[in-house]
Amino acid sequence: MRVAVCQLNAREDRSANLAMARDLLTRAADAGADLAVLPEYTDYLGPASGAPKPEPVDGEYGTFFADVARELGIWVHAGSFHETGPDADHIYNTSLVFNRSGELAAAYRKIHLYDVEIPGKVSFHESRTVAPGDTPVVVDIDGVPLGLSICYDLRFPELYRRLADDGAAKLLVVPAAFMAHTGRDHWEILLRARAIENQCYVLAAGQIGNHEPARTCFGRSMIIDPWGTVLAQAPDTTTIAVADLDLDRLETIRLELPSLANRRI
Repeated sequence: MRVAVCQLNAREDRSANLAMARDLLTRAADAGADLAVLPEYTDYLGPASGAPKPEPVDGEYGTFFADVARELGIWVHAGSFHETGPDADHIYNTSLVFNRSGELAAAYRKIHLYDVEIPGKVSFHESRTVAPGDTPVVVDIDGVPLGLSICYDLRFPELYRRLADDGAAKLLVVPAAFMAHTGRDHWEILLRARAIENQCYVLAAGQIGNHEPARTCFGRSMIIDPWGTVLAQAPDTTTIAVADLDLDRLETIRLELPSLANRRI
């Protein structure tokens, strides 16, 4: 299986963001990718006052990426978007996965919300406007189980163990808008840890660069194998990173170092 992670700089122009996402997906398809992954909030990352009106799963956002998946003939993980939430004050931060025919294969609502207060650096309370999901999701991609997560989920290893254990995931996906001040110290370490401890491939697609208001995302989108080796990493620009996944190697690693099978707790 060949996969691609797409790294973009979404800003306050939704039409421009979607056009760039389509371009990156086209580049991924041209590179032979079976699956391409976009980052968190692909369609808009800007001032709250200009955020798009939340939509249902089959709204404009979902329809756009369903059409792209069908036209390109690849699996598309459409990052995440502002889904209609449970009440007027909250949305869901939701990922959608479309198959090669443009059919919706899975939807996942971000479970862990980024509520952080670091004096002088960041004040962000996602739960003020976003409602948490409550259901881990694994979707079959051409016979390979893919476990879904979004950004801040990365800091909660119990979710990924659920995906690898109950859901039998072999691939884990992390669309993100990881902030620069934490990304430079934690992003790669956490991604490699999730790969090693669950003996899964990890596909991490991040936002890159400056966004309004006063937000900078780390980027460094990457693809990691079950041994923790970085197979591909995007440079600090809008681009894609592509790698071939060796699923036989995954099975060999799980056989020779059976840490999942050896668990006592």
